[in-house]
Amino acid sequence: MPLLTLYRLVTNAATPLARPLLLLRAAQGKEDSDRLAERMGYPSQERPPGALVWLHGASVGESLSLLPLIERFISRGVEVLATSGTVGSARVLSARLPAGARHQYLPLDAPAFVARFLDHWRPDLALFAETEIWPNLVRAMHRSGAPLVLVNARISTASAERWRKPPGVARRLFGMIDLCLAQDAENAARFLELGAPRARVAGNLKFDVSPPPIDGLKLAAFQSALGTRPVFAAASIHPGETPLVLDAHVEMARVLPQLVTLVAPRQPDQAVRILQLAAERGVKAALRSQSETPPADAGIYVVDSLGELGLVFRTAGVVFMGRSLLEEGGHNPIEAAKLGCAILHGPHVEDFAEVYGELNAAKGAARVLDARGLAQASLYLLSQPARLRKMGRAAMESVAKLGGASREIMTAIEPYLAQLALERR
Repeated sequence: MPLLTLYRLVTNAATPLARPLLLLRAAQGKEDSDRLAERMGYPSQERPPGALVWLHGASVGESLSLLPLIERFISRGVEVLATSGTVGSARVLSARLPAGARHQYLPLDAPAFVARFLDHWRPDLALFAETEIWPNLVRAMHRSGAPLVLVNARISTASAERWRKPPGVARRLFGMIDLCLAQDAENAARFLELGAPRARVAGNLKFDVSPPPIDGLKLAAFQSALGTRPVFAAASIHPGETPLVLDAHVEMARVLPQLVTLVAPRQPDQAVRILQLAAERGVKAALRSQSETPPADAGIYVVDSLGELGLVFRTAGVVFMGRSLLEEGGHNPIEAAKLGCAILHGPHVEDFAEVYGELNAAKGAARVLDARGLAQASLYLLSQPARLRKMGRAAMESVAKLGGASREIMTAIEPYLAQLALERR
């Protein structure tokens, strides 16, 4: 029996288990309890009349990368459906969607859920970010006749190898994708090898995303509360990095007793653990959820809320980007660079190697190896304001030169949009 047929049979048989699974995940904070029906393909909004373009990004980063395209479609009067798969992405994306776009959760990849979703929304064109390949969904889109395009497409060598292992699966599935618009030539080549009929380079959409918005009054109040205190930030850090960041703070505080370190964990539920680790080091810590501004006696201020990196990046001149001291591939530094931050990172930035390569070459970012290196580099920059500003400008100018992917993508899909216009007439 072909593997894709077996997958379809298994996911179909498992459909009755979906609701209990979703309820369990909701209890763990991993699903939106008020919108579980969307995960089973039930719509919570009406489909707008006319042509509808569907854009999907799995989590926060992928979803936000689609914003420049969403804005371009809206400006052309095209209706937009945006989907994502995580609670965090839904909250962040919904807050930043322009008028005329609507958000839904992506249904689980069960045949009945996918069919229900597509029967209601009937997208005329679908754009999926990066490598979001769900077999039942891809097959259903292919049967519907609506073109499916991968944008900002990337796939690691390891992932490509995993796709090749099941005989015939990759060539069958990737062959159903109309076009892959890849971030670079290496990724385009990998998609062609997997069976995509067409692939070309369009660039990285994340360079086109506007910096995260912020309420000016809240920002002013926050910065006023800090006064002249030196500020360091650790953004999107993961649990294994927390002790290293706190150790770096302790070392810096010996030289800068008034230092405040803004810690933005990747998962806000890590906040209590950060408080415990800070207390073990004799450092007073506070949570943003309990105090809108850092208390005067707090050295650590934990930003335990989603969608507030704009506040962090606009306040701290020096920012350490997390997931990079661990062997996990790093996090996207583009928003910090766009806001003129001097960026520090660990040695493990494979997931964003091109971006960090450009930033490092322009001297807008620097690599550190451990807590001591992080403390020393941060102290140097905080004690040299002119050097810090120069590094921040270099970061900003570096990412500005790399924009333009949204324009390239719109050019590449223009034939699809022209065909939609003809069909609607």
